[in-house]
Amino acid sequence: MKDKIQDEIIEEFSIFDDWLDKYDYLIGLSDSLPQIDPAHRTDDYIIEGCQSRVWVDARLEDGKVYYSADSDAIIVKGLIALLIRVMNGRTPQEIVDLDLYFMDAIGLRENLSPTRGNGLMSTIRQMRMYALAFSGKEQQ
Repeated sequence: MKDKIQDEIIEEFSIFDDWLDKYDYLIGLSDSLPQIDPAHRTDDYIIEGCQSRVWVDARLEDGKVYYSADSDAIIVKGLIALLIRVMNGRTPQEIVDLDLYFMDAIGLRENLSPTRGNGLMSTIRQMRMYALAFSGKEQQ
């Protein structure tokens, strides 16, 4: 199923011919990352399986999930900013069901190091776990 936000991201990345330019763009995106509360920059919020340190938090507001995050690696901050852009403001079920096709379309998977790719998948898994936890609360 087509997704407007993911299509916008694909279009933005299509401007760049090589991955160095795409990395520069990712680094620029790190500034748009919704900042995590400093109290949540703890081991309780850290993503296991990431080479760099990544913290992700989520809140449920009016039936929609909103994320905040931080990382000590600037490219990772840009990657998470993309994920948050795609996932923010959706219902928990939409997040669980979401096909993140933009990652393959812009060449993310084949252009990240294996450890960074594993970390990205761990981050996505954690973001979906928050959504699953919220979907359980919604039905109570």
